[in-house]
Amino acid sequence: MRLPKLLKILLISVFFLVVVVSLLFGYRDIPLDELKTKYAQAPSSFTMIDGMNVHFRDEGNPNDSIPIVLIHGTGSSLHTFDDWPEFLKQEYRVVRMDLPAYGLTGPFPDRDYSIKKYVEFIKHFLDEKGIEKCILGGNSLGGEISWRFTTVYPEMVDKLILIDAAGYPFKAQSVPLAFRVARIPVIKNMFTFITPKSIARSSVENVYADKSKVTDELADRYFELTLRAGNRQAFVDRLSMERPTDAYQYISEIKQPTLVLWGDQDLLIPVENAELFHKDLPNDTLVILENAGHVPMEEVPLRSVKVVRSFLDAKEND
Repeated sequence: MRLPKLLKILLISVFFLVVVVSLLFGYRDIPLDELKTKYAQAPSSFTMIDGMNVHFRDEGNPNDSIPIVLIHGTGSSLHTFDDWPEFLKQEYRVVRMDLPAYGLTGPFPDRDYSIKKYVEFIKHFLDEKGIEKCILGGNSLGGEISWRFTTVYPEMVDKLILIDAAGYPFKAQSVPLAFRVARIPVIKNMFTFITPKSIARSSVENVYADKSKVTDELADRYFELTLRAGNRQAFVDRLSMERPTDAYQYISEIKQPTLVLWGDQDLLIPVENAELFHKDLPNDTLVILENAGHVPMEEVPLRSVKVVRSFLDAKEND
């Protein structure tokens, strides 16, 4: 008789613990209109792609026939590239979007977050925007989508920019807390409604070399966009996807001029992976940025965009 009583006490304790945690750390989704008011000011626009109202920005030189298209990484949004267009748009057309699962775009209706699905999404987005050829760049997940897109649609990519890109197997020195929580059985289900704000800030700090650059405004943006309806479940779904282990074998087939840009303090995808891209790509330029982490376009925007401009100018003069 003693065991059932102890079990009952344990279950009641767990129930009250869940209630307390929910009260302290539970957050409701933020209404989309409220998020749009804050994060979709001009030059933001929306367009329907594959049943989703996709958030994007299209800036710069309208006469540029080969625009720069930028793709963000996991848990991020188009805002991670906010500083780059200021240094590029006088000469180039710069296009970026919130990938499905992140930012204001929201989840894929079928919850398929494979790289293949993302590649097809980019194809449909470019078709809708009338972009037949582009300079394609991406960070982390966006980098993997970029080079995978290039292997499938090489005729649509003029040049490639890979920023701390995923693709090769790697062992992270440090993984953002949100990534770890979203992979834990049972706990990951609670993550869809219990999302401590501190996790968002900790996860952003994890991918920065200089933690002091993670401002309250920056941390709030990451956190609040996570609370767009469907994004928390999509985050868990994306990190639960099985990843192909041999896709990197196609990297050596990429002929386009490629910039491999990496932060030397990247603890998520180590700088050794930059050397792997450099070894396998037949036509690449490798630049390692000192004192920069996993998101150099956001952490050191001026230094990183100068490298991009030098790469583009050099290739145009070849």
